[in-house]
Amino acid sequence: MPQPGLHFAADVGEAARRALDRLVARYGQVPVEQADVIVALGGDGFMLATLHATQHLPAPVYGMNRGTVGFLMNEYREDGLIERIAAAQPTETRPLRMRATTASGVVREALAINEVSLFREGPQAAHLRVLVDGRERMNPLICDGAMVCTPAGSTAYNYSAHGPIIPIGAEILALTPVSAFRPRRWRGALLPTSAVVCFETIDAAKRPVAAVADNVEVRDVVRVEIAQAREVKHTLLFDPGHGLEERLIREQFS
Repeated sequence: MPQPGLHFAADVGEAARRALDRLVARYGQVPVEQADVIVALGGDGFMLATLHATQHLPAPVYGMNRGTVGFLMNEYREDGLIERIAAAQPTETRPLRMRATTASGVVREALAINEVSLFREGPQAAHLRVLVDGRERMNPLICDGAMVCTPAGSTAYNYSAHGPIIPIGAEILALTPVSAFRPRRWRGALLPTSAVVCFETIDAAKRPVAAVADNVEVRDVVRVEIAQAREVKHTLLFDPGHGLEERLIREQFS
């Protein structure tokens, strides 16, 4: 079996760095721009960072867990890596694009593979106006925060906030509140991936809010617009029977 060009990338942890040294010695290392497959060694956070850093490249990413949870990763094994990659099944995801406007008028954009979240910065609850496709749907939502997540990110922070798990192939986004005070029993909404969600902060000087797209934070926002970045595609590789679709289903019965 011809060996694909592999580029190994590792997190800063000791286990990941040791794995990097052993795998490079065994399988070689090509520059990331020339790689047929990028192999990420770390946890879920490092997988997200790798996807962001290499999204301009055509190579898919195959992860092996050298972190903690490893929901987006395959099991770490050094033997038979070429055969595993050849048999791996691809999963495609599309990120969200956040466009955040601050109180000073600065506009920042960032992509989120998992979710775009809003959080109160101070001791007082955030007051948010929620619009979907330009139509006001809630005013105010009084909460600690809120988020819009992708199917790939639905088992992460969204699930911890009691949001729904979404099958990976569903053309659905979840809008989930964090500790909603009013409406007290509102659990969120499911929206088509074509939807454009906008949060506007009410009384932003008194109740400041920050927005976060994966690991990119923008503080003191007054308006945050979120839509799927349909022109961007990430491809992850999973061992047969352990793909993201199966994991999302399994998570609902655990």
